[in-house]
Amino acid sequence: MANLKEIRNRITSVSSTMQITSAMKMVSAAKLKKAQDAITAMRPYAEKLTELLQNLSATLDGEVGGDYTTQREVKKVLLVAITSNRGLCGAFNTNVIKEIKNRTVFYAGKQVDVFAIGKKGNDVLSKTHKVHGHHNAIFDHLTFDNVGGIADNLTEKFLSGEYDRIELIYNQFKNAATQIVQTEQFLPLAPIKSDVPVTAGDYIFEPSKEEIILTLIPKSLKTQLYKGIRDSFASEHGARMTAMHKATDNATELRNQLKLTYNKARQAAITNEILEIVGGAEALKG
Repeated sequence: MANLKEIRNRITSVSSTMQITSAMKMVSAAKLKKAQDAITAMRPYAEKLTELLQNLSATLDGEVGGDYTTQREVKKVLLVAITSNRGLCGAFNTNVIKEIKNRTVFYAGKQVDVFAIGKKGNDVLSKTHKVHGHHNAIFDHLTFDNVGGIADNLTEKFLSGEYDRIELIYNQFKNAATQIVQTEQFLPLAPIKSDVPVTAGDYIFEPSKEEIILTLIPKSLKTQLYKGIRDSFASEHGARMTAMHKATDNATELRNQLKLTYNKARQAAITNEILEIVGGAEALKG
């Protein structure tokens, strides 16, 4: 059994760790509230924009998306991995990296490159994949304009023929304890499918429907990427808060066990001292 000094040192160490994880949990909880409000407020706008684009497209015949909807033979694929800059958030980053590897296997025989958003994904995937660009500082100033620049860069890679397909892989925020890994096709735009018949309203469009759609598509792409990064940002804080909560509980349990061990060892040491004193006294009497 470890001596009393070693046990005391372990208790002090575990208590310090518990204070750190508890503080990180509270920080993540505060950041989660803000990030959750942002993604919750944005989803209705993103959904309405998609609905508007679908309604307009459904009332037109033929290909109205121009180069954005061009379906080419898939030879070169770009996977956009959205992770975090920091760790200590459970399996948050690992799940995205695992899905990237699964998609690489799915596209076996084709050129598969990675575009990393987040330092953790860049650090890991750069060892096994060709990382064709990365953005780590986007989370320091997460605005629509900053994300719009990245979306324009990705769009240009597709329109120029550099890549035949671009996919987004990220954690979708459900709640603080649950994040769902999503794989979304970014480009080319997937054909619009709807079971609900769309009827053209009695509207006069200025400019034409085609021009409106071609104007909305770039905005829709920027919104899609921004929503994905916002989802990932909220998921990161939720995952970290959950991980730090579990770590704090484990540290508390370990500290209590160590205190119990310390008390037993201390009682045993006191009992031995008493026995030695009693034994010495009996020897003197004899």
